Amino acid sequence: MKYQIGRPGRIVVARLEDREDVIGSIVTIAKTENIRAGYVSIVGGMREGGIVVGPEKDEFPPTPVWKTLGESHEVTGFGTIFWQDDEPKVHFHGTFGKKDMVKMGCLRKDSETFLVLEAVIVEIEGVDAKRVLDPESGMVLLKV
Repeated sequence: MKYQIGRPGRIVVARLEDREDVIGSIVTIAKTENIRAGYVSIVGGMREGGIVVGPEKDEFPPTPVWKTLGESHEVTGFGTIFWQDDEPKVHFHGTFGKKDMVKMGCLRKDSETFLVLEAVIVEIEGVDAKRVLDPESGMVLLKV
């Protein structure tokens, strides 16, 4: 285990409007505000989203299993923001519900707000963690 100690910095409260890109909006805020490390909590609605719900098998490199939302869902979740080179990268896991159906996974693409979504970003000061490509897994992982 490797870790660093940081402290909370600025707190950003954002309202995403209908059809706005959820992950893209968080990335834009992180870039605009130069948030180098942070975490984000969201609550609201999404109409689209591509989520990974685990690997096919427990092997390296992992082959992701993809699911799509494809219609409006309630959503809540938590993610981290750390930079890879010159870009902020968001790693977000959420729970997505519609009627009797609940999905949980890592939101990776096609994230689109339904009606409204609230995001709270908390900057973490005093850490220099970043995302780097891990050659064994083929994934971009956190380096502390």
